[in-house]
Amino acid sequence: VQLQAFGGGLVQAGGSLRLSCAASGRSFSSYAMGWFRQAPGKERELVASISWSTTKTHYVDSVTGRSTISRDNAKNMVYLQMNALKREDTAVYYCAASVLDYTASGRSELYDYWGQGTQVTVSS
Repeated sequence: VQLQAFGGGLVQAGGSLRLSCAASGRSFSSYAMGWFRQAPGKERELVASISWSTTKTHYVDSVTGRSTISRDNAKNMVYLQMNALKREDTAVYYCAASVLDYTASGRSELYDYWGQGTQVTVSS
């Protein structure tokens, strides 16, 4: 599976962005998907994850209520809609795929495929 994340950019605090991740390869619909982020000087953290069936989702506390992860298996796409953005959301965002059907764990080693990252910068 190859993943390509896009949709990042510069946005003012309080604004919104929708990140997209395009997947190629077989069996995309059987993978759990996650969005991670890494800010300068900080460890990479899981932002949100979604099961292959879309029935289960998980969010880190800091984005709960402000973000929505979704996927379209017919189009091999995963999305992260982020609203009410804060400066602390500034980071490089990565999409990742896991052969598990679902995981809420933030352990990077559970994910098997990674995209190249897209920069999100939130200005005050």
